[in-house]
Amino acid sequence: MKLIANRYGKARVRVMKILRDGPIHTVKEVDVKALLTGEFAAAYTAGDNSKVVATDTIKNTINILAKEHLDQEIERFGVAAAEHFLRRYEQVKSADVEITVKDWQRMQIGNQPHPHAFRAGSEARAWTRVVCSRTSRKIESGVRNLVILKSTGSGWEGYPKDEFTTLPETNDRILATSFDATWTWSSAPANYNDTNEAILAAMLAVFANNYSPSAQASVYQMGEAALKACPEISRVDLKMPNKHCLLLNLQPFGLENDNEVFVPTDEPHGQIEASVGRDD
Repeated sequence: MKLIANRYGKARVRVMKILRDGPIHTVKEVDVKALLTGEFAAAYTAGDNSKVVATDTIKNTINILAKEHLDQEIERFGVAAAEHFLRRYEQVKSADVEITVKDWQRMQIGNQPHPHAFRAGSEARAWTRVVCSRTSRKIESGVRNLVILKSTGSGWEGYPKDEFTTLPETNDRILATSFDATWTWSSAPANYNDTNEAILAAMLAVFANNYSPSAQASVYQMGEAALKACPEISRVDLKMPNKHCLLLNLQPFGLENDNEVFVPTDEPHGQIEASVGRDD
């Protein structure tokens, strides 16, 4: 028998930091996973821990680095963490750091933004992943679990039909999804936060404004829009699981249902995925 691959680290390291700009505060709450690869095979095959950095040490390191480096741009914090493990431990060959952000939104009190009071936002999460070796660096950013919906401007027609097909064609349906997108940086932007917002805004404009003949067409057009919005990214990976809204049959009750009343469901759901990149 042989050990084919291994890596280890610490996950679900939760850190909250208050960023202060005079009386104006910003809450930054992150969930960090840091995984190391390197000269650790003997710990698995021979019980030799002499080169294994304790996962508790990894946790403590993340907390200290958050004090020193966590700011508005989580990508820069991820780079600082990954490069620390490579610099500090010669047995580490690569470090994989993933950071997810909890959405805290500033309260509006008396129609004014409050300087230090917040409420929990949506379940959508901004995130980044930084993978550093001694010869390379890869940075990804994106969004997960962003629930979006449009009540018209979507259809599904012209698909093959057989004896098992029951779904009727339509040129007017609800399109809803819990959307994931990951973009890969080819170079660093002037500001990651501003650029991430511009990328997301470009994709959402396409979702909202373009007629969608299929989720496949929408997801590709959204990927195109992201690449056009940001020259510093080289690729976008997108997932669009449908949240189906099924039209209720009200005819047994003598009522018409003109695309008004639906049953929302996400099981089972269509799973639409695409990767969009630049021309070579």
